[in-house]
Amino acid sequence: SFIDPTDAEAIKALEDGTRKLEEGDLEGATKCYERSVQIRRTAHTLYNLGVIRYHAKDYGAAIQAWLESIEMEPRSADAHTNLASAYIMSPVPRRELALRHLRIAHKLAPEDPEISYNLAAVLEAGGHLEEALEFYQQSKERGIERAAVNIRNLGGKIVAKRVKEQEQSDKE
Repeated sequence: SFIDPTDAEAIKALEDGTRKLEEGDLEGATKCYERSVQIRRTAHTLYNLGVIRYHAKDYGAAIQAWLESIEMEPRSADAHTNLASAYIMSPVPRRELALRHLRIAHKLAPEDPEISYNLAAVLEAGGHLEEALEFYQQSKERGIERAAVNIRNLGGKIVAKRVKEQEQSDKE
């Protein structure tokens, strides 16, 4: 079968970047991923560029790469999940956008326990305790053992919140 030489060159740059990333060479990986995107701009090359930008803590550039990747391949649960992480880690966290993309990722990959866990954590941070508890329970049922601690802690928070709400209504 015929392989476009440009595609082969882009694939080689992508593979070289992945190897350099695994070796801990962020600078080398960045150059390879940038080259891959320059040669052939695809959802996959942009996704990897986003990963390297995220590792370098350049969250704005990671967000841009993942948004463009999602535009080309909207059904990538990984891209939506990573985009959500970048929104949370940004100097000015954007929790609502993170939640939106985690919800999309969860719809695309409902069995993925890491997505459920991350969604629960963002929901909890935003004060959506009951919904967070549901997603922590899902993640625990699917093998995320550390969710058990979150479930216990969140149970206490929910009880405390209900007590406080009851005290408020008693005062009124």
